[in-house]
Amino acid sequence: MVRILRWIIRWIFKWVLRLVVVAVLVVLALRWVNPPLNYYQATEWWRLGSFERDWVAMEDVAPVMARAVVAAEDANYCLHWGVDVEAVRAVIESGANSGASTITQQVAKNVFLWHGRSFVRKGLEAGFAVAIEAVWGKRRILEVYLNVAELNTGVFGVEAAASHYFGVSAGDLNLAQASQLAAILPDPKGRSASRPSEFVAERARSIASGAETIAKDGRSDCFQVEG
Repeated sequence: MVRILRWIIRWIFKWVLRLVVVAVLVVLALRWVNPPLNYYQATEWWRLGSFERDWVAMEDVAPVMARAVVAAEDANYCLHWGVDVEAVRAVIESGANSGASTITQQVAKNVFLWHGRSFVRKGLEAGFAVAIEAVWGKRRILEVYLNVAELNTGVFGVEAAASHYFGVSAGDLNLAQASQLAAILPDPKGRSASRPSEFVAERARSIASGAETIAKDGRSDCFQVEG
């Protein structure tokens, strides 16, 4: 019996080690290769029959768009290493059951994992986030986020969203448009950037102010230094 248990433990350890090696190699490859269709996009494609996604390089995204999503989703993006420990502590102390996910964690979830709430997924998400931070760098992480975030039903990425809502490319977005796109996160199916509710409009104004603030105080320096 003891021999069988030892064999099982060795077998599990061997496969876990193999999975870790594969995960590390995939994370390393995606430093340069754009992520393919992810699990959530595939399920939406199957459900809807089609979806919109147009990859755009970071240098072709309006700087105000990059700052707007950071101001909206993760104002301390340049200050943490994947997991915002202070934000997590604040959520725990407040008794909330959600929140505190950094942009890096959202990239980890969208690219490598699945949607939903469980300790297993959150643990994997944190592990991938740390690995991504170590390998990709802040600018690449934000570039991937801007291209995989859902911004309407079946609309993924800021290029497709800019065209869908405003009839422009991601590089031509102004501060107001960028802030309205950022304001529909994290509920893109329930909010509209082109026909904002009073709540979305107010949130967009706050995001615009926040985007200007992080540009002035240096909290956008890790992903853009001009624009």
